[in-house]
Amino acid sequence: MSATEIDFYELLEVERGADDKVIKSSYRRLAMRYHPDKNPGCADSEAKFKLISVAYDCLKDPQKRAAYDRYGHAAFQQGAGGGGGQGGDFGDIGDIFESIFGSSFGGGGRQQQRRGADLRYDMEVSLDEAFRGKSTEITIEVSQGCEPCKGTGAEPGTAKRGCSMCAGHGKVRAQQGFFVVERTCPTCHGRGEVIEKPCRSCGGEGRVDKPQTLQVDIPPGVDSGTRIRLSGKGEAGPFGSPPGDLYIFLHVKRHRVFEREGTTLLTRVPITFTTAALGGSIEIPGIDGEAITVDIPAGIQSGKQLRKRGTGMPVLQGRGRGDMVVEISVETPTKLSVRQKEILRELQETETGDECPGSKGFFDRLKDAWNDLTE
Repeated sequence: MSATEIDFYELLEVERGADDKVIKSSYRRLAMRYHPDKNPGCADSEAKFKLISVAYDCLKDPQKRAAYDRYGHAAFQQGAGGGGGQGGDFGDIGDIFESIFGSSFGGGGRQQQRRGADLRYDMEVSLDEAFRGKSTEITIEVSQGCEPCKGTGAEPGTAKRGCSMCAGHGKVRAQQGFFVVERTCPTCHGRGEVIEKPCRSCGGEGRVDKPQTLQVDIPPGVDSGTRIRLSGKGEAGPFGSPPGDLYIFLHVKRHRVFEREGTTLLTRVPITFTTAALGGSIEIPGIDGEAITVDIPAGIQSGKQLRKRGTGMPVLQGRGRGDMVVEISVETPTKLSVRQKEILRELQETETGDECPGSKGFFDRLKDAWNDLTE
């Protein structure tokens, strides 16, 4: 029996429809029979004990059992998508099988080509560039397929030959206890072929490091953390294997005027206290360079926010724009002429307290609290 033909139910000597009580009872019986303490120095018993432990660990868990019944051992392979939305983590069982049978468990056939590594590139853009988008070029040092050998790793004019160790299968079989198991061929490392004369340019690796210039198109509306994927522009895979991808991570620099929250732009605008009292309008530049008129209502207070619809950042890969929020800061004058001071004193003499209800209310409450303390 090969490693890939092992059936958990047969290992535990139960029917596929057996209930939890029957499975548990059979496991205990078999565990006592094959426990290493009862069979010191017996490699076959130790291997059998490990296998029935793996089988029981799967079948006692309803989620793992359901996945095994549906997909078999494929449910335990790393990255297997056979779970179909099932919960649970099957990596532990896969790890145990690897420790017994090696990394080739569940494989079969030649080892798949190892894809090249994905790469990361960090890029800074200004808020204006994030608003408009841009097209730019970057140059990175990356492994690329060797041109002289076309990525094969073999010296031009020479050829690869089939691996004599595994007869070109990429796997070798070995006896281990009760079982015949398959492992990755140690000579060709699963490729099924051997390079007799390695390429002098790449040392037989099939790839070399060299600069690569790439075009990067940044769409309008990107934000810090936006990731742009350039498919196939990562590190070349070994021996002609497919390349990985390049991921551009964007970082938007701080702006002198605007702060950003998603598609919303926030800016703080100081206004004179006379404008705050009487009302009026101000003009501020938008992120697109167009002037934006903001109407100031009479009596506005510091901290009040006024929203201008559709004047913020564009929606990434969508339609429309966010808003601009203008936060008002009322500025008290620090340099007054003699005449201005006279005018303010005249205003002060006419104040009744109703002009500033917030201030009047606060001092009224303060007065009441003081009276309560002195009574």
